[in-house]
Amino acid sequence: MSDAIISYAAFILADAGLEISADNLQALTKAAGANVDNVWADVYAKALEGKDLKEILSGFHNAGPTVGAASAGAATGAAAEAAAEEAAAEEEAEESDEDMGFGLFD
Repeated sequence: MSDAIISYAAFILADAGLEISADNLQALTKAAGANVDNVWADVYAKALEGKDLKEILSGFHNAGPTVGAASAGAATGAAAEAAAEEAAAEEEAEESDEDMGFGLFD
């Protein structure tokens, strides 16, 4: 739960145009009445150091449909191939069990 609280605090700071630092994250979470370990604030502050959170989030929105459409076709083909391989592996496993006399209802 602490990671979600710190994530929301980072979004609030980014939206307000404030620096996402461990101190600011802790101050905001304390003002909200949440008790969060210092380690979470430190981890998020270091991960977002020098990055613009708004730019990162808007990048997902801009690249979404283009990347999604291209990868959807590839994912469908890869998923079908993986499903076929899995079915073949299961069939081989079932056959080998039956050959040895270890069936489900023996």
